[in-house]
Amino acid sequence: MGKKIDALAANTIRFLCADQVQKANSGHPGAPMALAPAAWTLWSKILKHNPKNPNWINRDRFVLSSGHASTLLYSLLHLFGYGLSIDDLKSFRQLGSKTPGHPEYGHTAGVETTTGPLGQGIANAVGFALAEKHLAARFNNDDYKVIDHHTFVICGDGCLMEGISSEACSLAGSLNLNKLIILYDSNNITIEGDTDIAFREKVLERYKAYGFKTYYIEDGNDMPELQKIIERAKKSDRPVIIEIKTKIGYGAPNKQGTAAAHGEPLGFEEIKLAKTALGFEFSEHFAVPDDVSNEIAKRVIDLEQGEKDWNQLLADYKADNPELAVQWDEYFSGKVDEKALDADAFWEHKGDLATRISSETVLNRAAAIVPNLIGGSADLAPSTKAVMKGKDDFSDDTPYGKNLHFGVREHAMTAVANGIALHGGLIPYTAGFFVFSDYAKGAIRLAALMGVRSIYVFTHDSIGVGEDGPTHQPVEHLAALRAVPNLTVFRPADSRETSAAWSCALRSAKTPTAIVLSRQKTKLLKETGKGALKGGYILRDTENPNIILMASGSEVELIYKAFDILVEKGLKPRVVSMPSMELFDAQPARYRESVLPKEIERRIAVEAASPMSWYKYTGLCGIVIGIETFGASAPADELFQKFGFTADKIVEKALTMKKC
Repeated sequence: MGKKIDALAANTIRFLCADQVQKANSGHPGAPMALAPAAWTLWSKILKHNPKNPNWINRDRFVLSSGHASTLLYSLLHLFGYGLSIDDLKSFRQLGSKTPGHPEYGHTAGVETTTGPLGQGIANAVGFALAEKHLAARFNNDDYKVIDHHTFVICGDGCLMEGISSEACSLAGSLNLNKLIILYDSNNITIEGDTDIAFREKVLERYKAYGFKTYYIEDGNDMPELQKIIERAKKSDRPVIIEIKTKIGYGAPNKQGTAAAHGEPLGFEEIKLAKTALGFEFSEHFAVPDDVSNEIAKRVIDLEQGEKDWNQLLADYKADNPELAVQWDEYFSGKVDEKALDADAFWEHKGDLATRISSETVLNRAAAIVPNLIGGSADLAPSTKAVMKGKDDFSDDTPYGKNLHFGVREHAMTAVANGIALHGGLIPYTAGFFVFSDYAKGAIRLAALMGVRSIYVFTHDSIGVGEDGPTHQPVEHLAALRAVPNLTVFRPADSRETSAAWSCALRSAKTPTAIVLSRQKTKLLKETGKGALKGGYILRDTENPNIILMASGSEVELIYKAFDILVEKGLKPRVVSMPSMELFDAQPARYRESVLPKEIERRIAVEAASPMSWYKYTGLCGIVIGIETFGASAPADELFQKFGFTADKIVEKALTMKKC
């Protein structure tokens, strides 16, 4: 392709972006107009992809971390034939369109991850690069490189201001994820104006300190230089960041280089002036010159051939490596061995243990069943018990290792795990203290929105943490996570319910799962078991019960004890364990009614946390024994006494309940 067609293509992208925002009367035209040359250079000359198969395993991954610049990605997807029509571009930001305000994974073909919250995309990209490095070490050999691709990121100043990107890139440098290439749109403008008001650091110096190779491109319109540097970056033995100086809203004579170009339509007259300034001769809106379409059509033929060549390589690889071929299919099927998860060996437990201890046992059983399980903790493995024994640690020297060390980086850890899940071929888990799920919340929410199988292990689940005090005692966190759509929260009562939690999480291909575990010991109750997979089930019962006791986690033992006392006092209680409200609510109405019959209005729910989640089950006549203050620093047993989490307190409430 010559310089003339490159310039025409870049301008085509610019004005497709500007027209989308103008048509919607909403959006961000400035960054896409500035980035059009870099995006065109990457997509037309470097990126390994196949529009006819957006899910090709060995494609390069492209992450638009600056999700507000979504029209840039939509324009590329349209031009390269990913199934977005001109009408789709014209429907930008409209109800039901394939072109929402920020790119959404699973909604629009070719979108690798949902971006918008700044910094999350970069952290996802670190997960993509980590997955590539691990899978390459797992499957490649001297004769075949079946996994060999890069992860490219476009980000802006905002992404690099967010702390999550610092955490993620520090980790990427430490692990030497050399297939990660960041294209940094350095335009010195944010919503509030010039970045000098709040952001004056030397970004490349910071990234050098992380262990990145750095490059600087003075003119973001210099496509030959862009191509040369990106090609050089692909050969790097370290992760790479390329700072590209751009002018936001490039070409718009009255708005370029100003905050006015960032987040509002340019206006029809300004678009017209920009076309004149850039020599774009097509006055109609949403114009795609034939010369551009023809050049892309030729490029797409080469891209299709790239996958065909790889498919042949994979076929030869499988023929020459039959054992690896079986493992390849296991990794990339997206399925788990459900029979093994149902087998008695997965559910057998003895003794009374903290559920975090039980989880260690179950995790290692899972690791023997699920070969593509990978994960680790935010520097808390000794406490969270989240290590797979005998599986080696992932590092630059041992990329085949399955135990990840994220360091003290809860924000990035969770988003990196999402990237691993999105990459395909691996099932990631992370582990940390439950109180720090606040740090992970942004990434958890995005995992739920995207519908990916990320597993979040959270330990030290309540005031039962004890002496560490209220800073480490989660109170509102269960309610907060239960409020997230498409997230399964599972708080097991004992070891067998912990098996249920992991079984559920591993099967949930389109739903992330938070497994919430105790620090303190829990009693192994004889009635627990696979009924927990339904989210809520009856543990103990009487004939014609007249009061229901329900709880989750360690508090199930309390209602279990209260049952016997209440029977002695003439009541007819039912004990319900509710490890997962989401799973229970998903059961058929007949089952839910069988567990919580409407006619039994006297109900008590017990949980050492905010009571907010429980009122939908207790109703107007019920009681929730919860905690609506912060905890305190003291031994766990003393705290449970202080805050009323005892069998005697439950009995007292039950005996004094007024009829509805």
